[in-house]
Parts: sequence; C-alpha cells; structure tokens
Amino acid sequence: MTVRGDFLVIGSGIAGLRAAISLAESGRVVILTKADPRESNTGYAQGGIAAAIGADDSPALHADDTMAAGDGLCLESAVHVLTQDGPRYVRELIEWGAAFDRDADGRPALGREAAHSVRRVLHARDATGREIGRVLWTKVAAHPRVTVFDDALAMSLVMQDGRCAGATFVDREGDIRQVAADRTLIATGGAGQVFRETTNPAIATGDGIAMAFEAGARVADLEFVQFHPTVLNVEGAPRFLLSEALRGEGAWLVNEAGERFVQRYEPAGDLASRDLVARAIVREAERTGSPIYLHMAHLDPDYVHARFPTIAQACHVAGLDLAADRIPVSPAAHYVMGGVETDLHGRTSIPQLFAAGEVACTGLHGANRLASNSLLEGLVFGARAADAMTAGLRDTVLPSLEAQTVTMAAAAASAPNAFAVRDLMWRHAGLVRSYAGLDDAVRRLHAWRTATEALRLAAPGNRERRRLASLATVGYLIARAALRREESRGGHFRADFPQRDDIHWQKHCADVLRV
Repeated sequence: MTVRGDFLVIGSGIAGLRAAISLAESGRVVILTKADPRESNTGYAQGGIAAAIGADDSPALHADDTMAAGDGLCLESAVHVLTQDGPRYVRELIEWGAAFDRDADGRPALGREAAHSVRRVLHARDATGREIGRVLWTKVAAHPRVTVFDDALAMSLVMQDGRCAGATFVDREGDIRQVAADRTLIATGGAGQVFRETTNPAIATGDGIAMAFEAGARVADLEFVQFHPTVLNVEGAPRFLLSEALRGEGAWLVNEAGERFVQRYEPAGDLASRDLVARAIVREAERTGSPIYLHMAHLDPDYVHARFPTIAQACHVAGLDLAADRIPVSPAAHYVMGGVETDLHGRTSIPQLFAAGEVACTGLHGANRLASNSLLEGLVFGARAADAMTAGLRDTVLPSLEAQTVTMAAAAASAPNAFAVRDLMWRHAGLVRSYAGLDDAVRRLHAWRTATEALRLAAPGNRERRRLASLATVGYLIARAALRREESRGGHFRADFPQRDDIHWQKHCADVLRV
C-alpha cells in the first residue's frame, strides 16, 4: 500500500518537527517515526539550547566559541547561519509556549557550559529537549495536513531516475508500505548505538545515514564522534547522561583521593571542551587505577535537587544522592559530528533528498561540537531545509569536499550480532584510536556489512536486520574515516598520530558508495 504526501519527514526530533511545521503550510506532510514519537535524542537532551540572547552576548561571540570548539574545521558560513539565526528561532519557541526557566526578573535564566565564554544556555530544568519536543509536537498535532505514522521503521529510500521519490517502511503490524513524496527530509538523529557505551536511546542506530549512503548520497566527517565525559558509571545501572550543566553550575571532577585533576591535563579545567575533559578522565583513571567522580557536596543541596530533578532521580535509582555523594562517571559515545553531507539548506547530493539535524553534516561542528549547539542546529537547519523544500530552489553543487569512493565488494562472512559490532567499535574506534585497532575494525566491519546487507535484502521487512545493517554500515564508515585521518583533532584522537596536522588534514573528507 502506498501513502501519498507532498513532503516526507523521516524522524521526529527537533529538526524533523520544526521542518514539518513549515512544510505543512505548503502541502501534505507525512512523518515516519521509529518508535514512540517522544523517543528521540531531542527528548534526551538535558543541558539546554544555546543562543546569543544575553546582555553580555552576541552572535559573533557565540560564533567564536563554536569555531574554537570545532578545532579548526568548522565551516564558517554554517557557523554564521546558526549563530545569527538562532536567537530568532529560540524566541519563536518561547512565543509558542516553551517553558524555559526564568530569572527573578522574568527573563530566561541562562546557564553556562564547557567552552562557552558567557552564560547563553536556555534550559527547562534538566529536561530541555523534552520541553522543546512537547511544544513542537503540539504545533504539529494541531495541523490537519500532517499525518504521523508511529512505530514505523523506514527501511530504504525510493529512487527514480536518480532522484529520491520517498521511502519504504514497516508499519506497526509488520507490513511493508511505501510513502511517495515529491521531497524527502531525513531527520533521524544520531548513531550512538554503534558503540557499546553510549548516552543515546536504543533507536539511535544510524538508520538515516545508512539509508542515504546505500542510495548513493555522500557522507562526510564520520571520524568525528563526540564522547561525553560524564556518564553515570554504576554497575547494573543504565549509562545515564550527567549533563555538562552540572559542571557549569559548579560541580567538580575528582579522583579517588578527592583531588580535582582536570587542570593537570587541561588549563581550562572542568569546563574545557568535551573531547579534552573526556581524555583527561581516561588519563587520570589510567594513572590512578581508580574511578573518577562528579562531586557536588560543596553546593546547596536544595538548589542541586531543584535544578537537576531528572538527574537526581536517576542517581537515586542507582542508590546515590546527587547533592551529597560522589557520583562515578566515565565517558560514552554521545554525538556524531559527521553524517549525510548537505549544503546550508539541507540539500544532499541526491536531488529531492534533504537532511537536517544530527544525521546531517553541514560542517557546522567541525571536529567537535560546542555544548548545547545540537538543539539549536536542529531548530535552525530544520527550518532552513523546509524553506528549501517548499521554495523550489534549484539544485546546487555542494561545497568541495575530498570525496572518496567506497566499494562494497562481495565477501564471505557470517553476519555478527549487534553486540559484536558495538563492542568492536568501542574497543577500536572509541575515545583513543590507533592504526592496528582501526585496520582490524575496518576489515571485520567491511565483511560484516556485506553479510548483513545480503540478509536485509533477502528479508526487506525484517526490523532487526535493518538495525544490524545500519550498525555495521555506519560502524564501517566511522572506522574507515578514522583510519584515513592520520592526525588528532577534536573528537578524533589517534595515539599513533597524537598531534593536529593542519598542513595535511585541515580539510573535510567525504565518502560515496559505488557497488
């Protein structure tokens, strides 16, 4: 059975929903969401959304901080778009009813996070993403031209004469269906589940990246994966994200002896950028042979519990008091800076196919995303993609990136299970990488990807095979890109090439499939 729409949006996070609101003004919109509509990386975003609305702030200062965090690889035009347009779209959210925390004078309360030079992070306690999702879903649900299919797993893009004409999906009853649409937006979020240790929900398996790549779209910068430094590390408890806002409000990172240690490795201390703090934690844990902790006992406990109720509850379930106990933490995969290559209007290398949010790569984040820029990215670039999808802008040539061809030749290999892929990626393509581990990962994942793709094509409606194929494909692309980049920059750290190399590697690299 075929569903017809003018526009198809795959994904229900901030980028997809913001796009859908604009698209619905111009035609019929079909949204495919993989599970419960609220189950996306947007809903898991705790810290907040960054925007230059403070009296001591400006878009230029926000841009400077973003560029610095990106470690020499941010596309300046993308940063300009984000920081200039961001305040307007955040104010739009407020007009639509977003209940951000307020100061005593009624203005939005602004938090500070790592690598920000001023306070600019709007927040709704420690559940900002959930609040933004609520507001956007309210707008979407009220529009008569939007049709939502939940528990709908997109399986592949439909290609006609080199253009995207929609997608196939499996509905909640397990039937294979198709959406025919003039223009399609991939807004499926990230791929944290490619790694064994991650803050991402179970649905973040990189399906959008895999589907676009399989259809022939270019992908870029996939070696750059951000590992969040502070994730709850209690045996038997979920790997729950402990927001950077905790450190922004005064939490300390300490070792077993209670010593603050980050400044030993990084001059900016606990508020250095995420990649630097994450590696400092690993180095201190290796030096001492003991756990690392987040400590807030020096702060007012009533304030801690009131400001971070969701995190406090997660710690309570694990048997800990956020305001009184030392909370064991360690890094975990959090955000993929790379993805489906797009221009500043969301256009991919495939006509009529667009991408926005974490699944996309505009060059905005460079080698390392500035904290709380992710929700803003989804908001701004989701809206921009919708404008391009409705305006009928002519196709343009994407920014010149160094594209390389990936050939998926036949290989004899038994298909792995999901844990094998995720464990391999964590061990060999995680926080610290080297030639030997990456080379082993690339060879194994190449064979596994071929095997899982063959199984998926033999049973196109099998959800688990789509998941496994996505994990193997995106894992292979990440490992291959990391093996190719012989330097260390931002979220990509090579123990065998520990220095940044601007002479050879101050550039973006893209991959495209050729069978």
